[in-house]
Amino acid sequence: MIGILITNTGTPDAPTAAAVRRYLREFLSDRRIVHLPRLIWLPILYGLVLPFRSPKSAKLYQEIWTEQGSPMRVYMEKLCDALEVVLNSKSVERYCVAVGMNYGNPSIAAGLDKLRNSNVEKIIALPLFPQYSDTSTASTFDRVDKCVPAFAGMTGTAEITGFGGTTAKIRDYHDHPAYINALAESVRREWQKRDRAEHLLISFHGIPERFATEGDPYPTQCARTAQLLADALQLGDDKWTLCYQSQFGYDKWLKPSTQTLFTELPQRGVKSLDIICPGFSVDCLETLEEIAMSGKKTFLEAGGERFHYINALNVEGNIAALTSLLQT
Repeated sequence: MIGILITNTGTPDAPTAAAVRRYLREFLSDRRIVHLPRLIWLPILYGLVLPFRSPKSAKLYQEIWTEQGSPMRVYMEKLCDALEVVLNSKSVERYCVAVGMNYGNPSIAAGLDKLRNSNVEKIIALPLFPQYSDTSTASTFDRVDKCVPAFAGMTGTAEITGFGGTTAKIRDYHDHPAYINALAESVRREWQKRDRAEHLLISFHGIPERFATEGDPYPTQCARTAQLLADALQLGDDKWTLCYQSQFGYDKWLKPSTQTLFTELPQRGVKSLDIICPGFSVDCLETLEEIAMSGKKTFLEAGGERFHYINALNVEGNIAALTSLLQT
C-alpha cells in the first residue's frame, strides 16, 4: 500500500483569540518564517505580536468560519477522502491518504501515524504548495524529517526506517501541465458563467524580498506559473498582472502588492477585475477574507465597479491535477 501525506500551512482549531494565539505562536516561532535571532524575536512575539494580533485575527476567522469548521481544514479533509477514492479506482496499487498541517491540527506527525497504522509500504510527502518556498514547503519537510529520520536530506527516494519500504518528497509542481490546465479550466468555467473582467490579477502569497535574494526560488516559480496560466488563457500582457499578497511585518516584500493594485487599478481605468490565487490549493483566510471580502471592498471603494474572486482548486479542481502528478 502507498501512503500519501498531503500537507498545508494549517489553521486554528477555533475562531477564538485563545485558539488563534496557540496557532500563531507555533507559526511565528518557526525559524523558516521569521529569520530574526531568537533573543530579539521572542520578546517581540510574546510581548507585542501575540497579545495584539490574536484577537484581531480571531475576528477575521469568524468572518469565514463554517458550521463544519475552518474552511482550510474542511477542504483538506474532503480532498483527502476524494483523492484516496480516485487513486484507488484508477490503479492496481492501493492508496491511503492522510492530512498533515505544518502548524495546528491535524499535525504532520498525526498524518504519518495514520499512514503507519495503515501498514503502508511507501510514503509520498506532497505539500500542497505548488511553488516551492523555504517558508512553506521546507517547513513541511522539516517536520517530516523529525518524524521519519530517513527522510532527512532526501530529494528523491530512500529507505524508511519503521515503514519497511521507500518514500519520496514532491518538491513542487508549479509548471506541471495538469496543474496549469486545472487553473485554466477554473478560470474558463467562471468566464462561462459571467462576462470576463477587463483585467486578471494572478496573486500569490508574498515573501520578504531578502528571502529571494538569499536563494529562495519562489518568485521565479510564481512567475512561471502565472505566465503559463496567461498563455493557456491566451491573455495579452496588458490583460493580466502577477502580484503578491498577505504581507506583514516591516520587511520589504515582493512587489507589486495585490492590496496596492486594488487601489491603483481603478485609477488607471480598470473598472472590472477578476483575481485568482494559484498558490493556495484550497480556500482559506488569505483568499476568502483578505481577497474575496476585504479586497473586493477596497477595489469598489477605490472606484472599481465589478470584482470577482475565482475560487481555489479546492476538491474537484485538485483531483485531476494531483492524480496526474502522483501517477507520473
